[in-house]
Amino acid sequence: MTAAFVAAGLGIIPGTAQAADPVPVAAGVAEAIAKASTSEGFHSPADRTIRTTLPAAAKGKAGADGKAAAPQTAAAASAEQAALDAGANPALAVDVSGTSYTAHGIELTTLITSADFALGVVIDWGDGKTDTVTAQGTTELHHSHTYDKSGEYQVKVTVTDTANAVQATNGGAFLTPGADFTPHAPTRLLDTRNGTGAPVAKVAGQGSARVKVAGNASVPAGVTAVALNVTVTETVDSGHVTVWPGAGYDRPITSNLNYTAGHSVPNLVIVPVGEDGYVELFNGGWSPVDLIADVTGYFTRASDSGYTSMTPARFVDTREGIGTAKGTLASRSAFTTRIGGLQGVPQNITAVALNVTVTEPQGPGHLTAFSGTGPVPTASNLNFVPGQTVANSVIVPVAADGTIKIFNGAWSPTHVVVDVVGYYSKESKAAFLPFTPFRTLDTRQEAYGWPGGRFRAREYITQGFTPENATAAGVEAYVLNATVTETGGTGFLSVAPSPSALPAAGEPPAPTATRPVSSTLNWTVGTTVPNLVQASDGDHGVINFWNQGHEDADLVLDVFGVYQTK
Repeated sequence: MTAAFVAAGLGIIPGTAQAADPVPVAAGVAEAIAKASTSEGFHSPADRTIRTTLPAAAKGKAGADGKAAAPQTAAAASAEQAALDAGANPALAVDVSGTSYTAHGIELTTLITSADFALGVVIDWGDGKTDTVTAQGTTELHHSHTYDKSGEYQVKVTVTDTANAVQATNGGAFLTPGADFTPHAPTRLLDTRNGTGAPVAKVAGQGSARVKVAGNASVPAGVTAVALNVTVTETVDSGHVTVWPGAGYDRPITSNLNYTAGHSVPNLVIVPVGEDGYVELFNGGWSPVDLIADVTGYFTRASDSGYTSMTPARFVDTREGIGTAKGTLASRSAFTTRIGGLQGVPQNITAVALNVTVTEPQGPGHLTAFSGTGPVPTASNLNFVPGQTVANSVIVPVAADGTIKIFNGAWSPTHVVVDVVGYYSKESKAAFLPFTPFRTLDTRQEAYGWPGGRFRAREYITQGFTPENATAAGVEAYVLNATVTETGGTGFLSVAPSPSALPAAGEPPAPTATRPVSSTLNWTVGTTVPNLVQASDGDHGVINFWNQGHEDADLVLDVFGVYQTK
């Protein structure tokens, strides 16, 4: 029965959509984006204005013989500048400040102090683009601009008073809040079992392990966020793990993965890196555990790869021979499968976001996804035991020929399913904007705006994510952590953009959505299972979360960030 539930699409007619009030979700997202994006900016006050004399002011200055005057000495030039400053429009100055409300956008405020003369204003955005406007005397101007890529840009505002042959310039360096992705061959940064990145010792209950990211394993010093595959193992009790930037940041109340006694649980985590270059892993249980962290990519403002989301699509299913040979993947062996150039994914991608599922394993082991041209890494993406169906999100580099490999590290065969949820490329525009995680849904508690009770079997919960407020414009995808708990049977979760908008008050319900075939996470009776979700909210700003099992469960959603194109 477990195998049949791996996103097999059983054809049962979906139940009625359970529509939650979208306001708390949308408002929370808008507030989080505003706080995250406005943390960067610059202000260059008027006293930093550079005033210069225009060439027109020197015209006609010739000697008594009609010939051009001899070049000025430094003292003479200084005296002329002083005369200019004391002459017409001596107060001309520019105050410039830039801030942002999105990953790539800048909102520029220009305060011009001037006598009542006509002025020409040129804004150089630092990316080869300019805006030209006119003004009159003292005034305040507001302009917006969106950069194509993340990075640091030198913004300059030049105000010209032609009548008085004087020019004033001011500006500053603007750092985009969003960051682009660089794939990284899976590399182990922490393993408390053998002393990698920390002393050989279990992490105590309610204790933490610090992981050096910046400057480690070729990750650059300017890293803003990192993609880690975090695994908890050697567990003797139940608990959870929370990953956060550490020093200088409060530990959030959200969790990244949950575990029970005797199980090894992995989950992909995308987390900001602290100013000291570290992230911290907190063991929320009361008993010691071992923790493992493997880097699979990182985010910086140096232009690299943006993100493009897509409706989850199945690329590999060894049970049916999709994407590779039909039949189980043999022990200690790998298959190569093509991602680039298929099912709407372009050829020239640098990395791909996957959901990888193991089902019907005949023994314990682990699975590793890696570039199609390269050695098998020592890192793993998910762990399993005999008969278990387990899924995990994976971000993996893609070879130049568009391929990746999947390696079965067990000594027994297993089936493998791979769903693609998005990809990274030089042409993709969306930058990652992390923010303080917050909980947006918990079906166990009405406090999160959910009055519908449990996550009902064979039905779906609809959540509106994109706020009406323009601050969230250009959201390509949301980075979520989905946790299913209090499970009454075996099943799996599917996440997909809704084909319909949320109906307004008094309108009839939206048409029933088509049941997806992809899986995001799988569960068995009485388990608590988390997984990272990078989900698009489609054309209508709405995401559907499907309970593909035949028993009720509970669903918890935490939001960790967004990918934005603006």
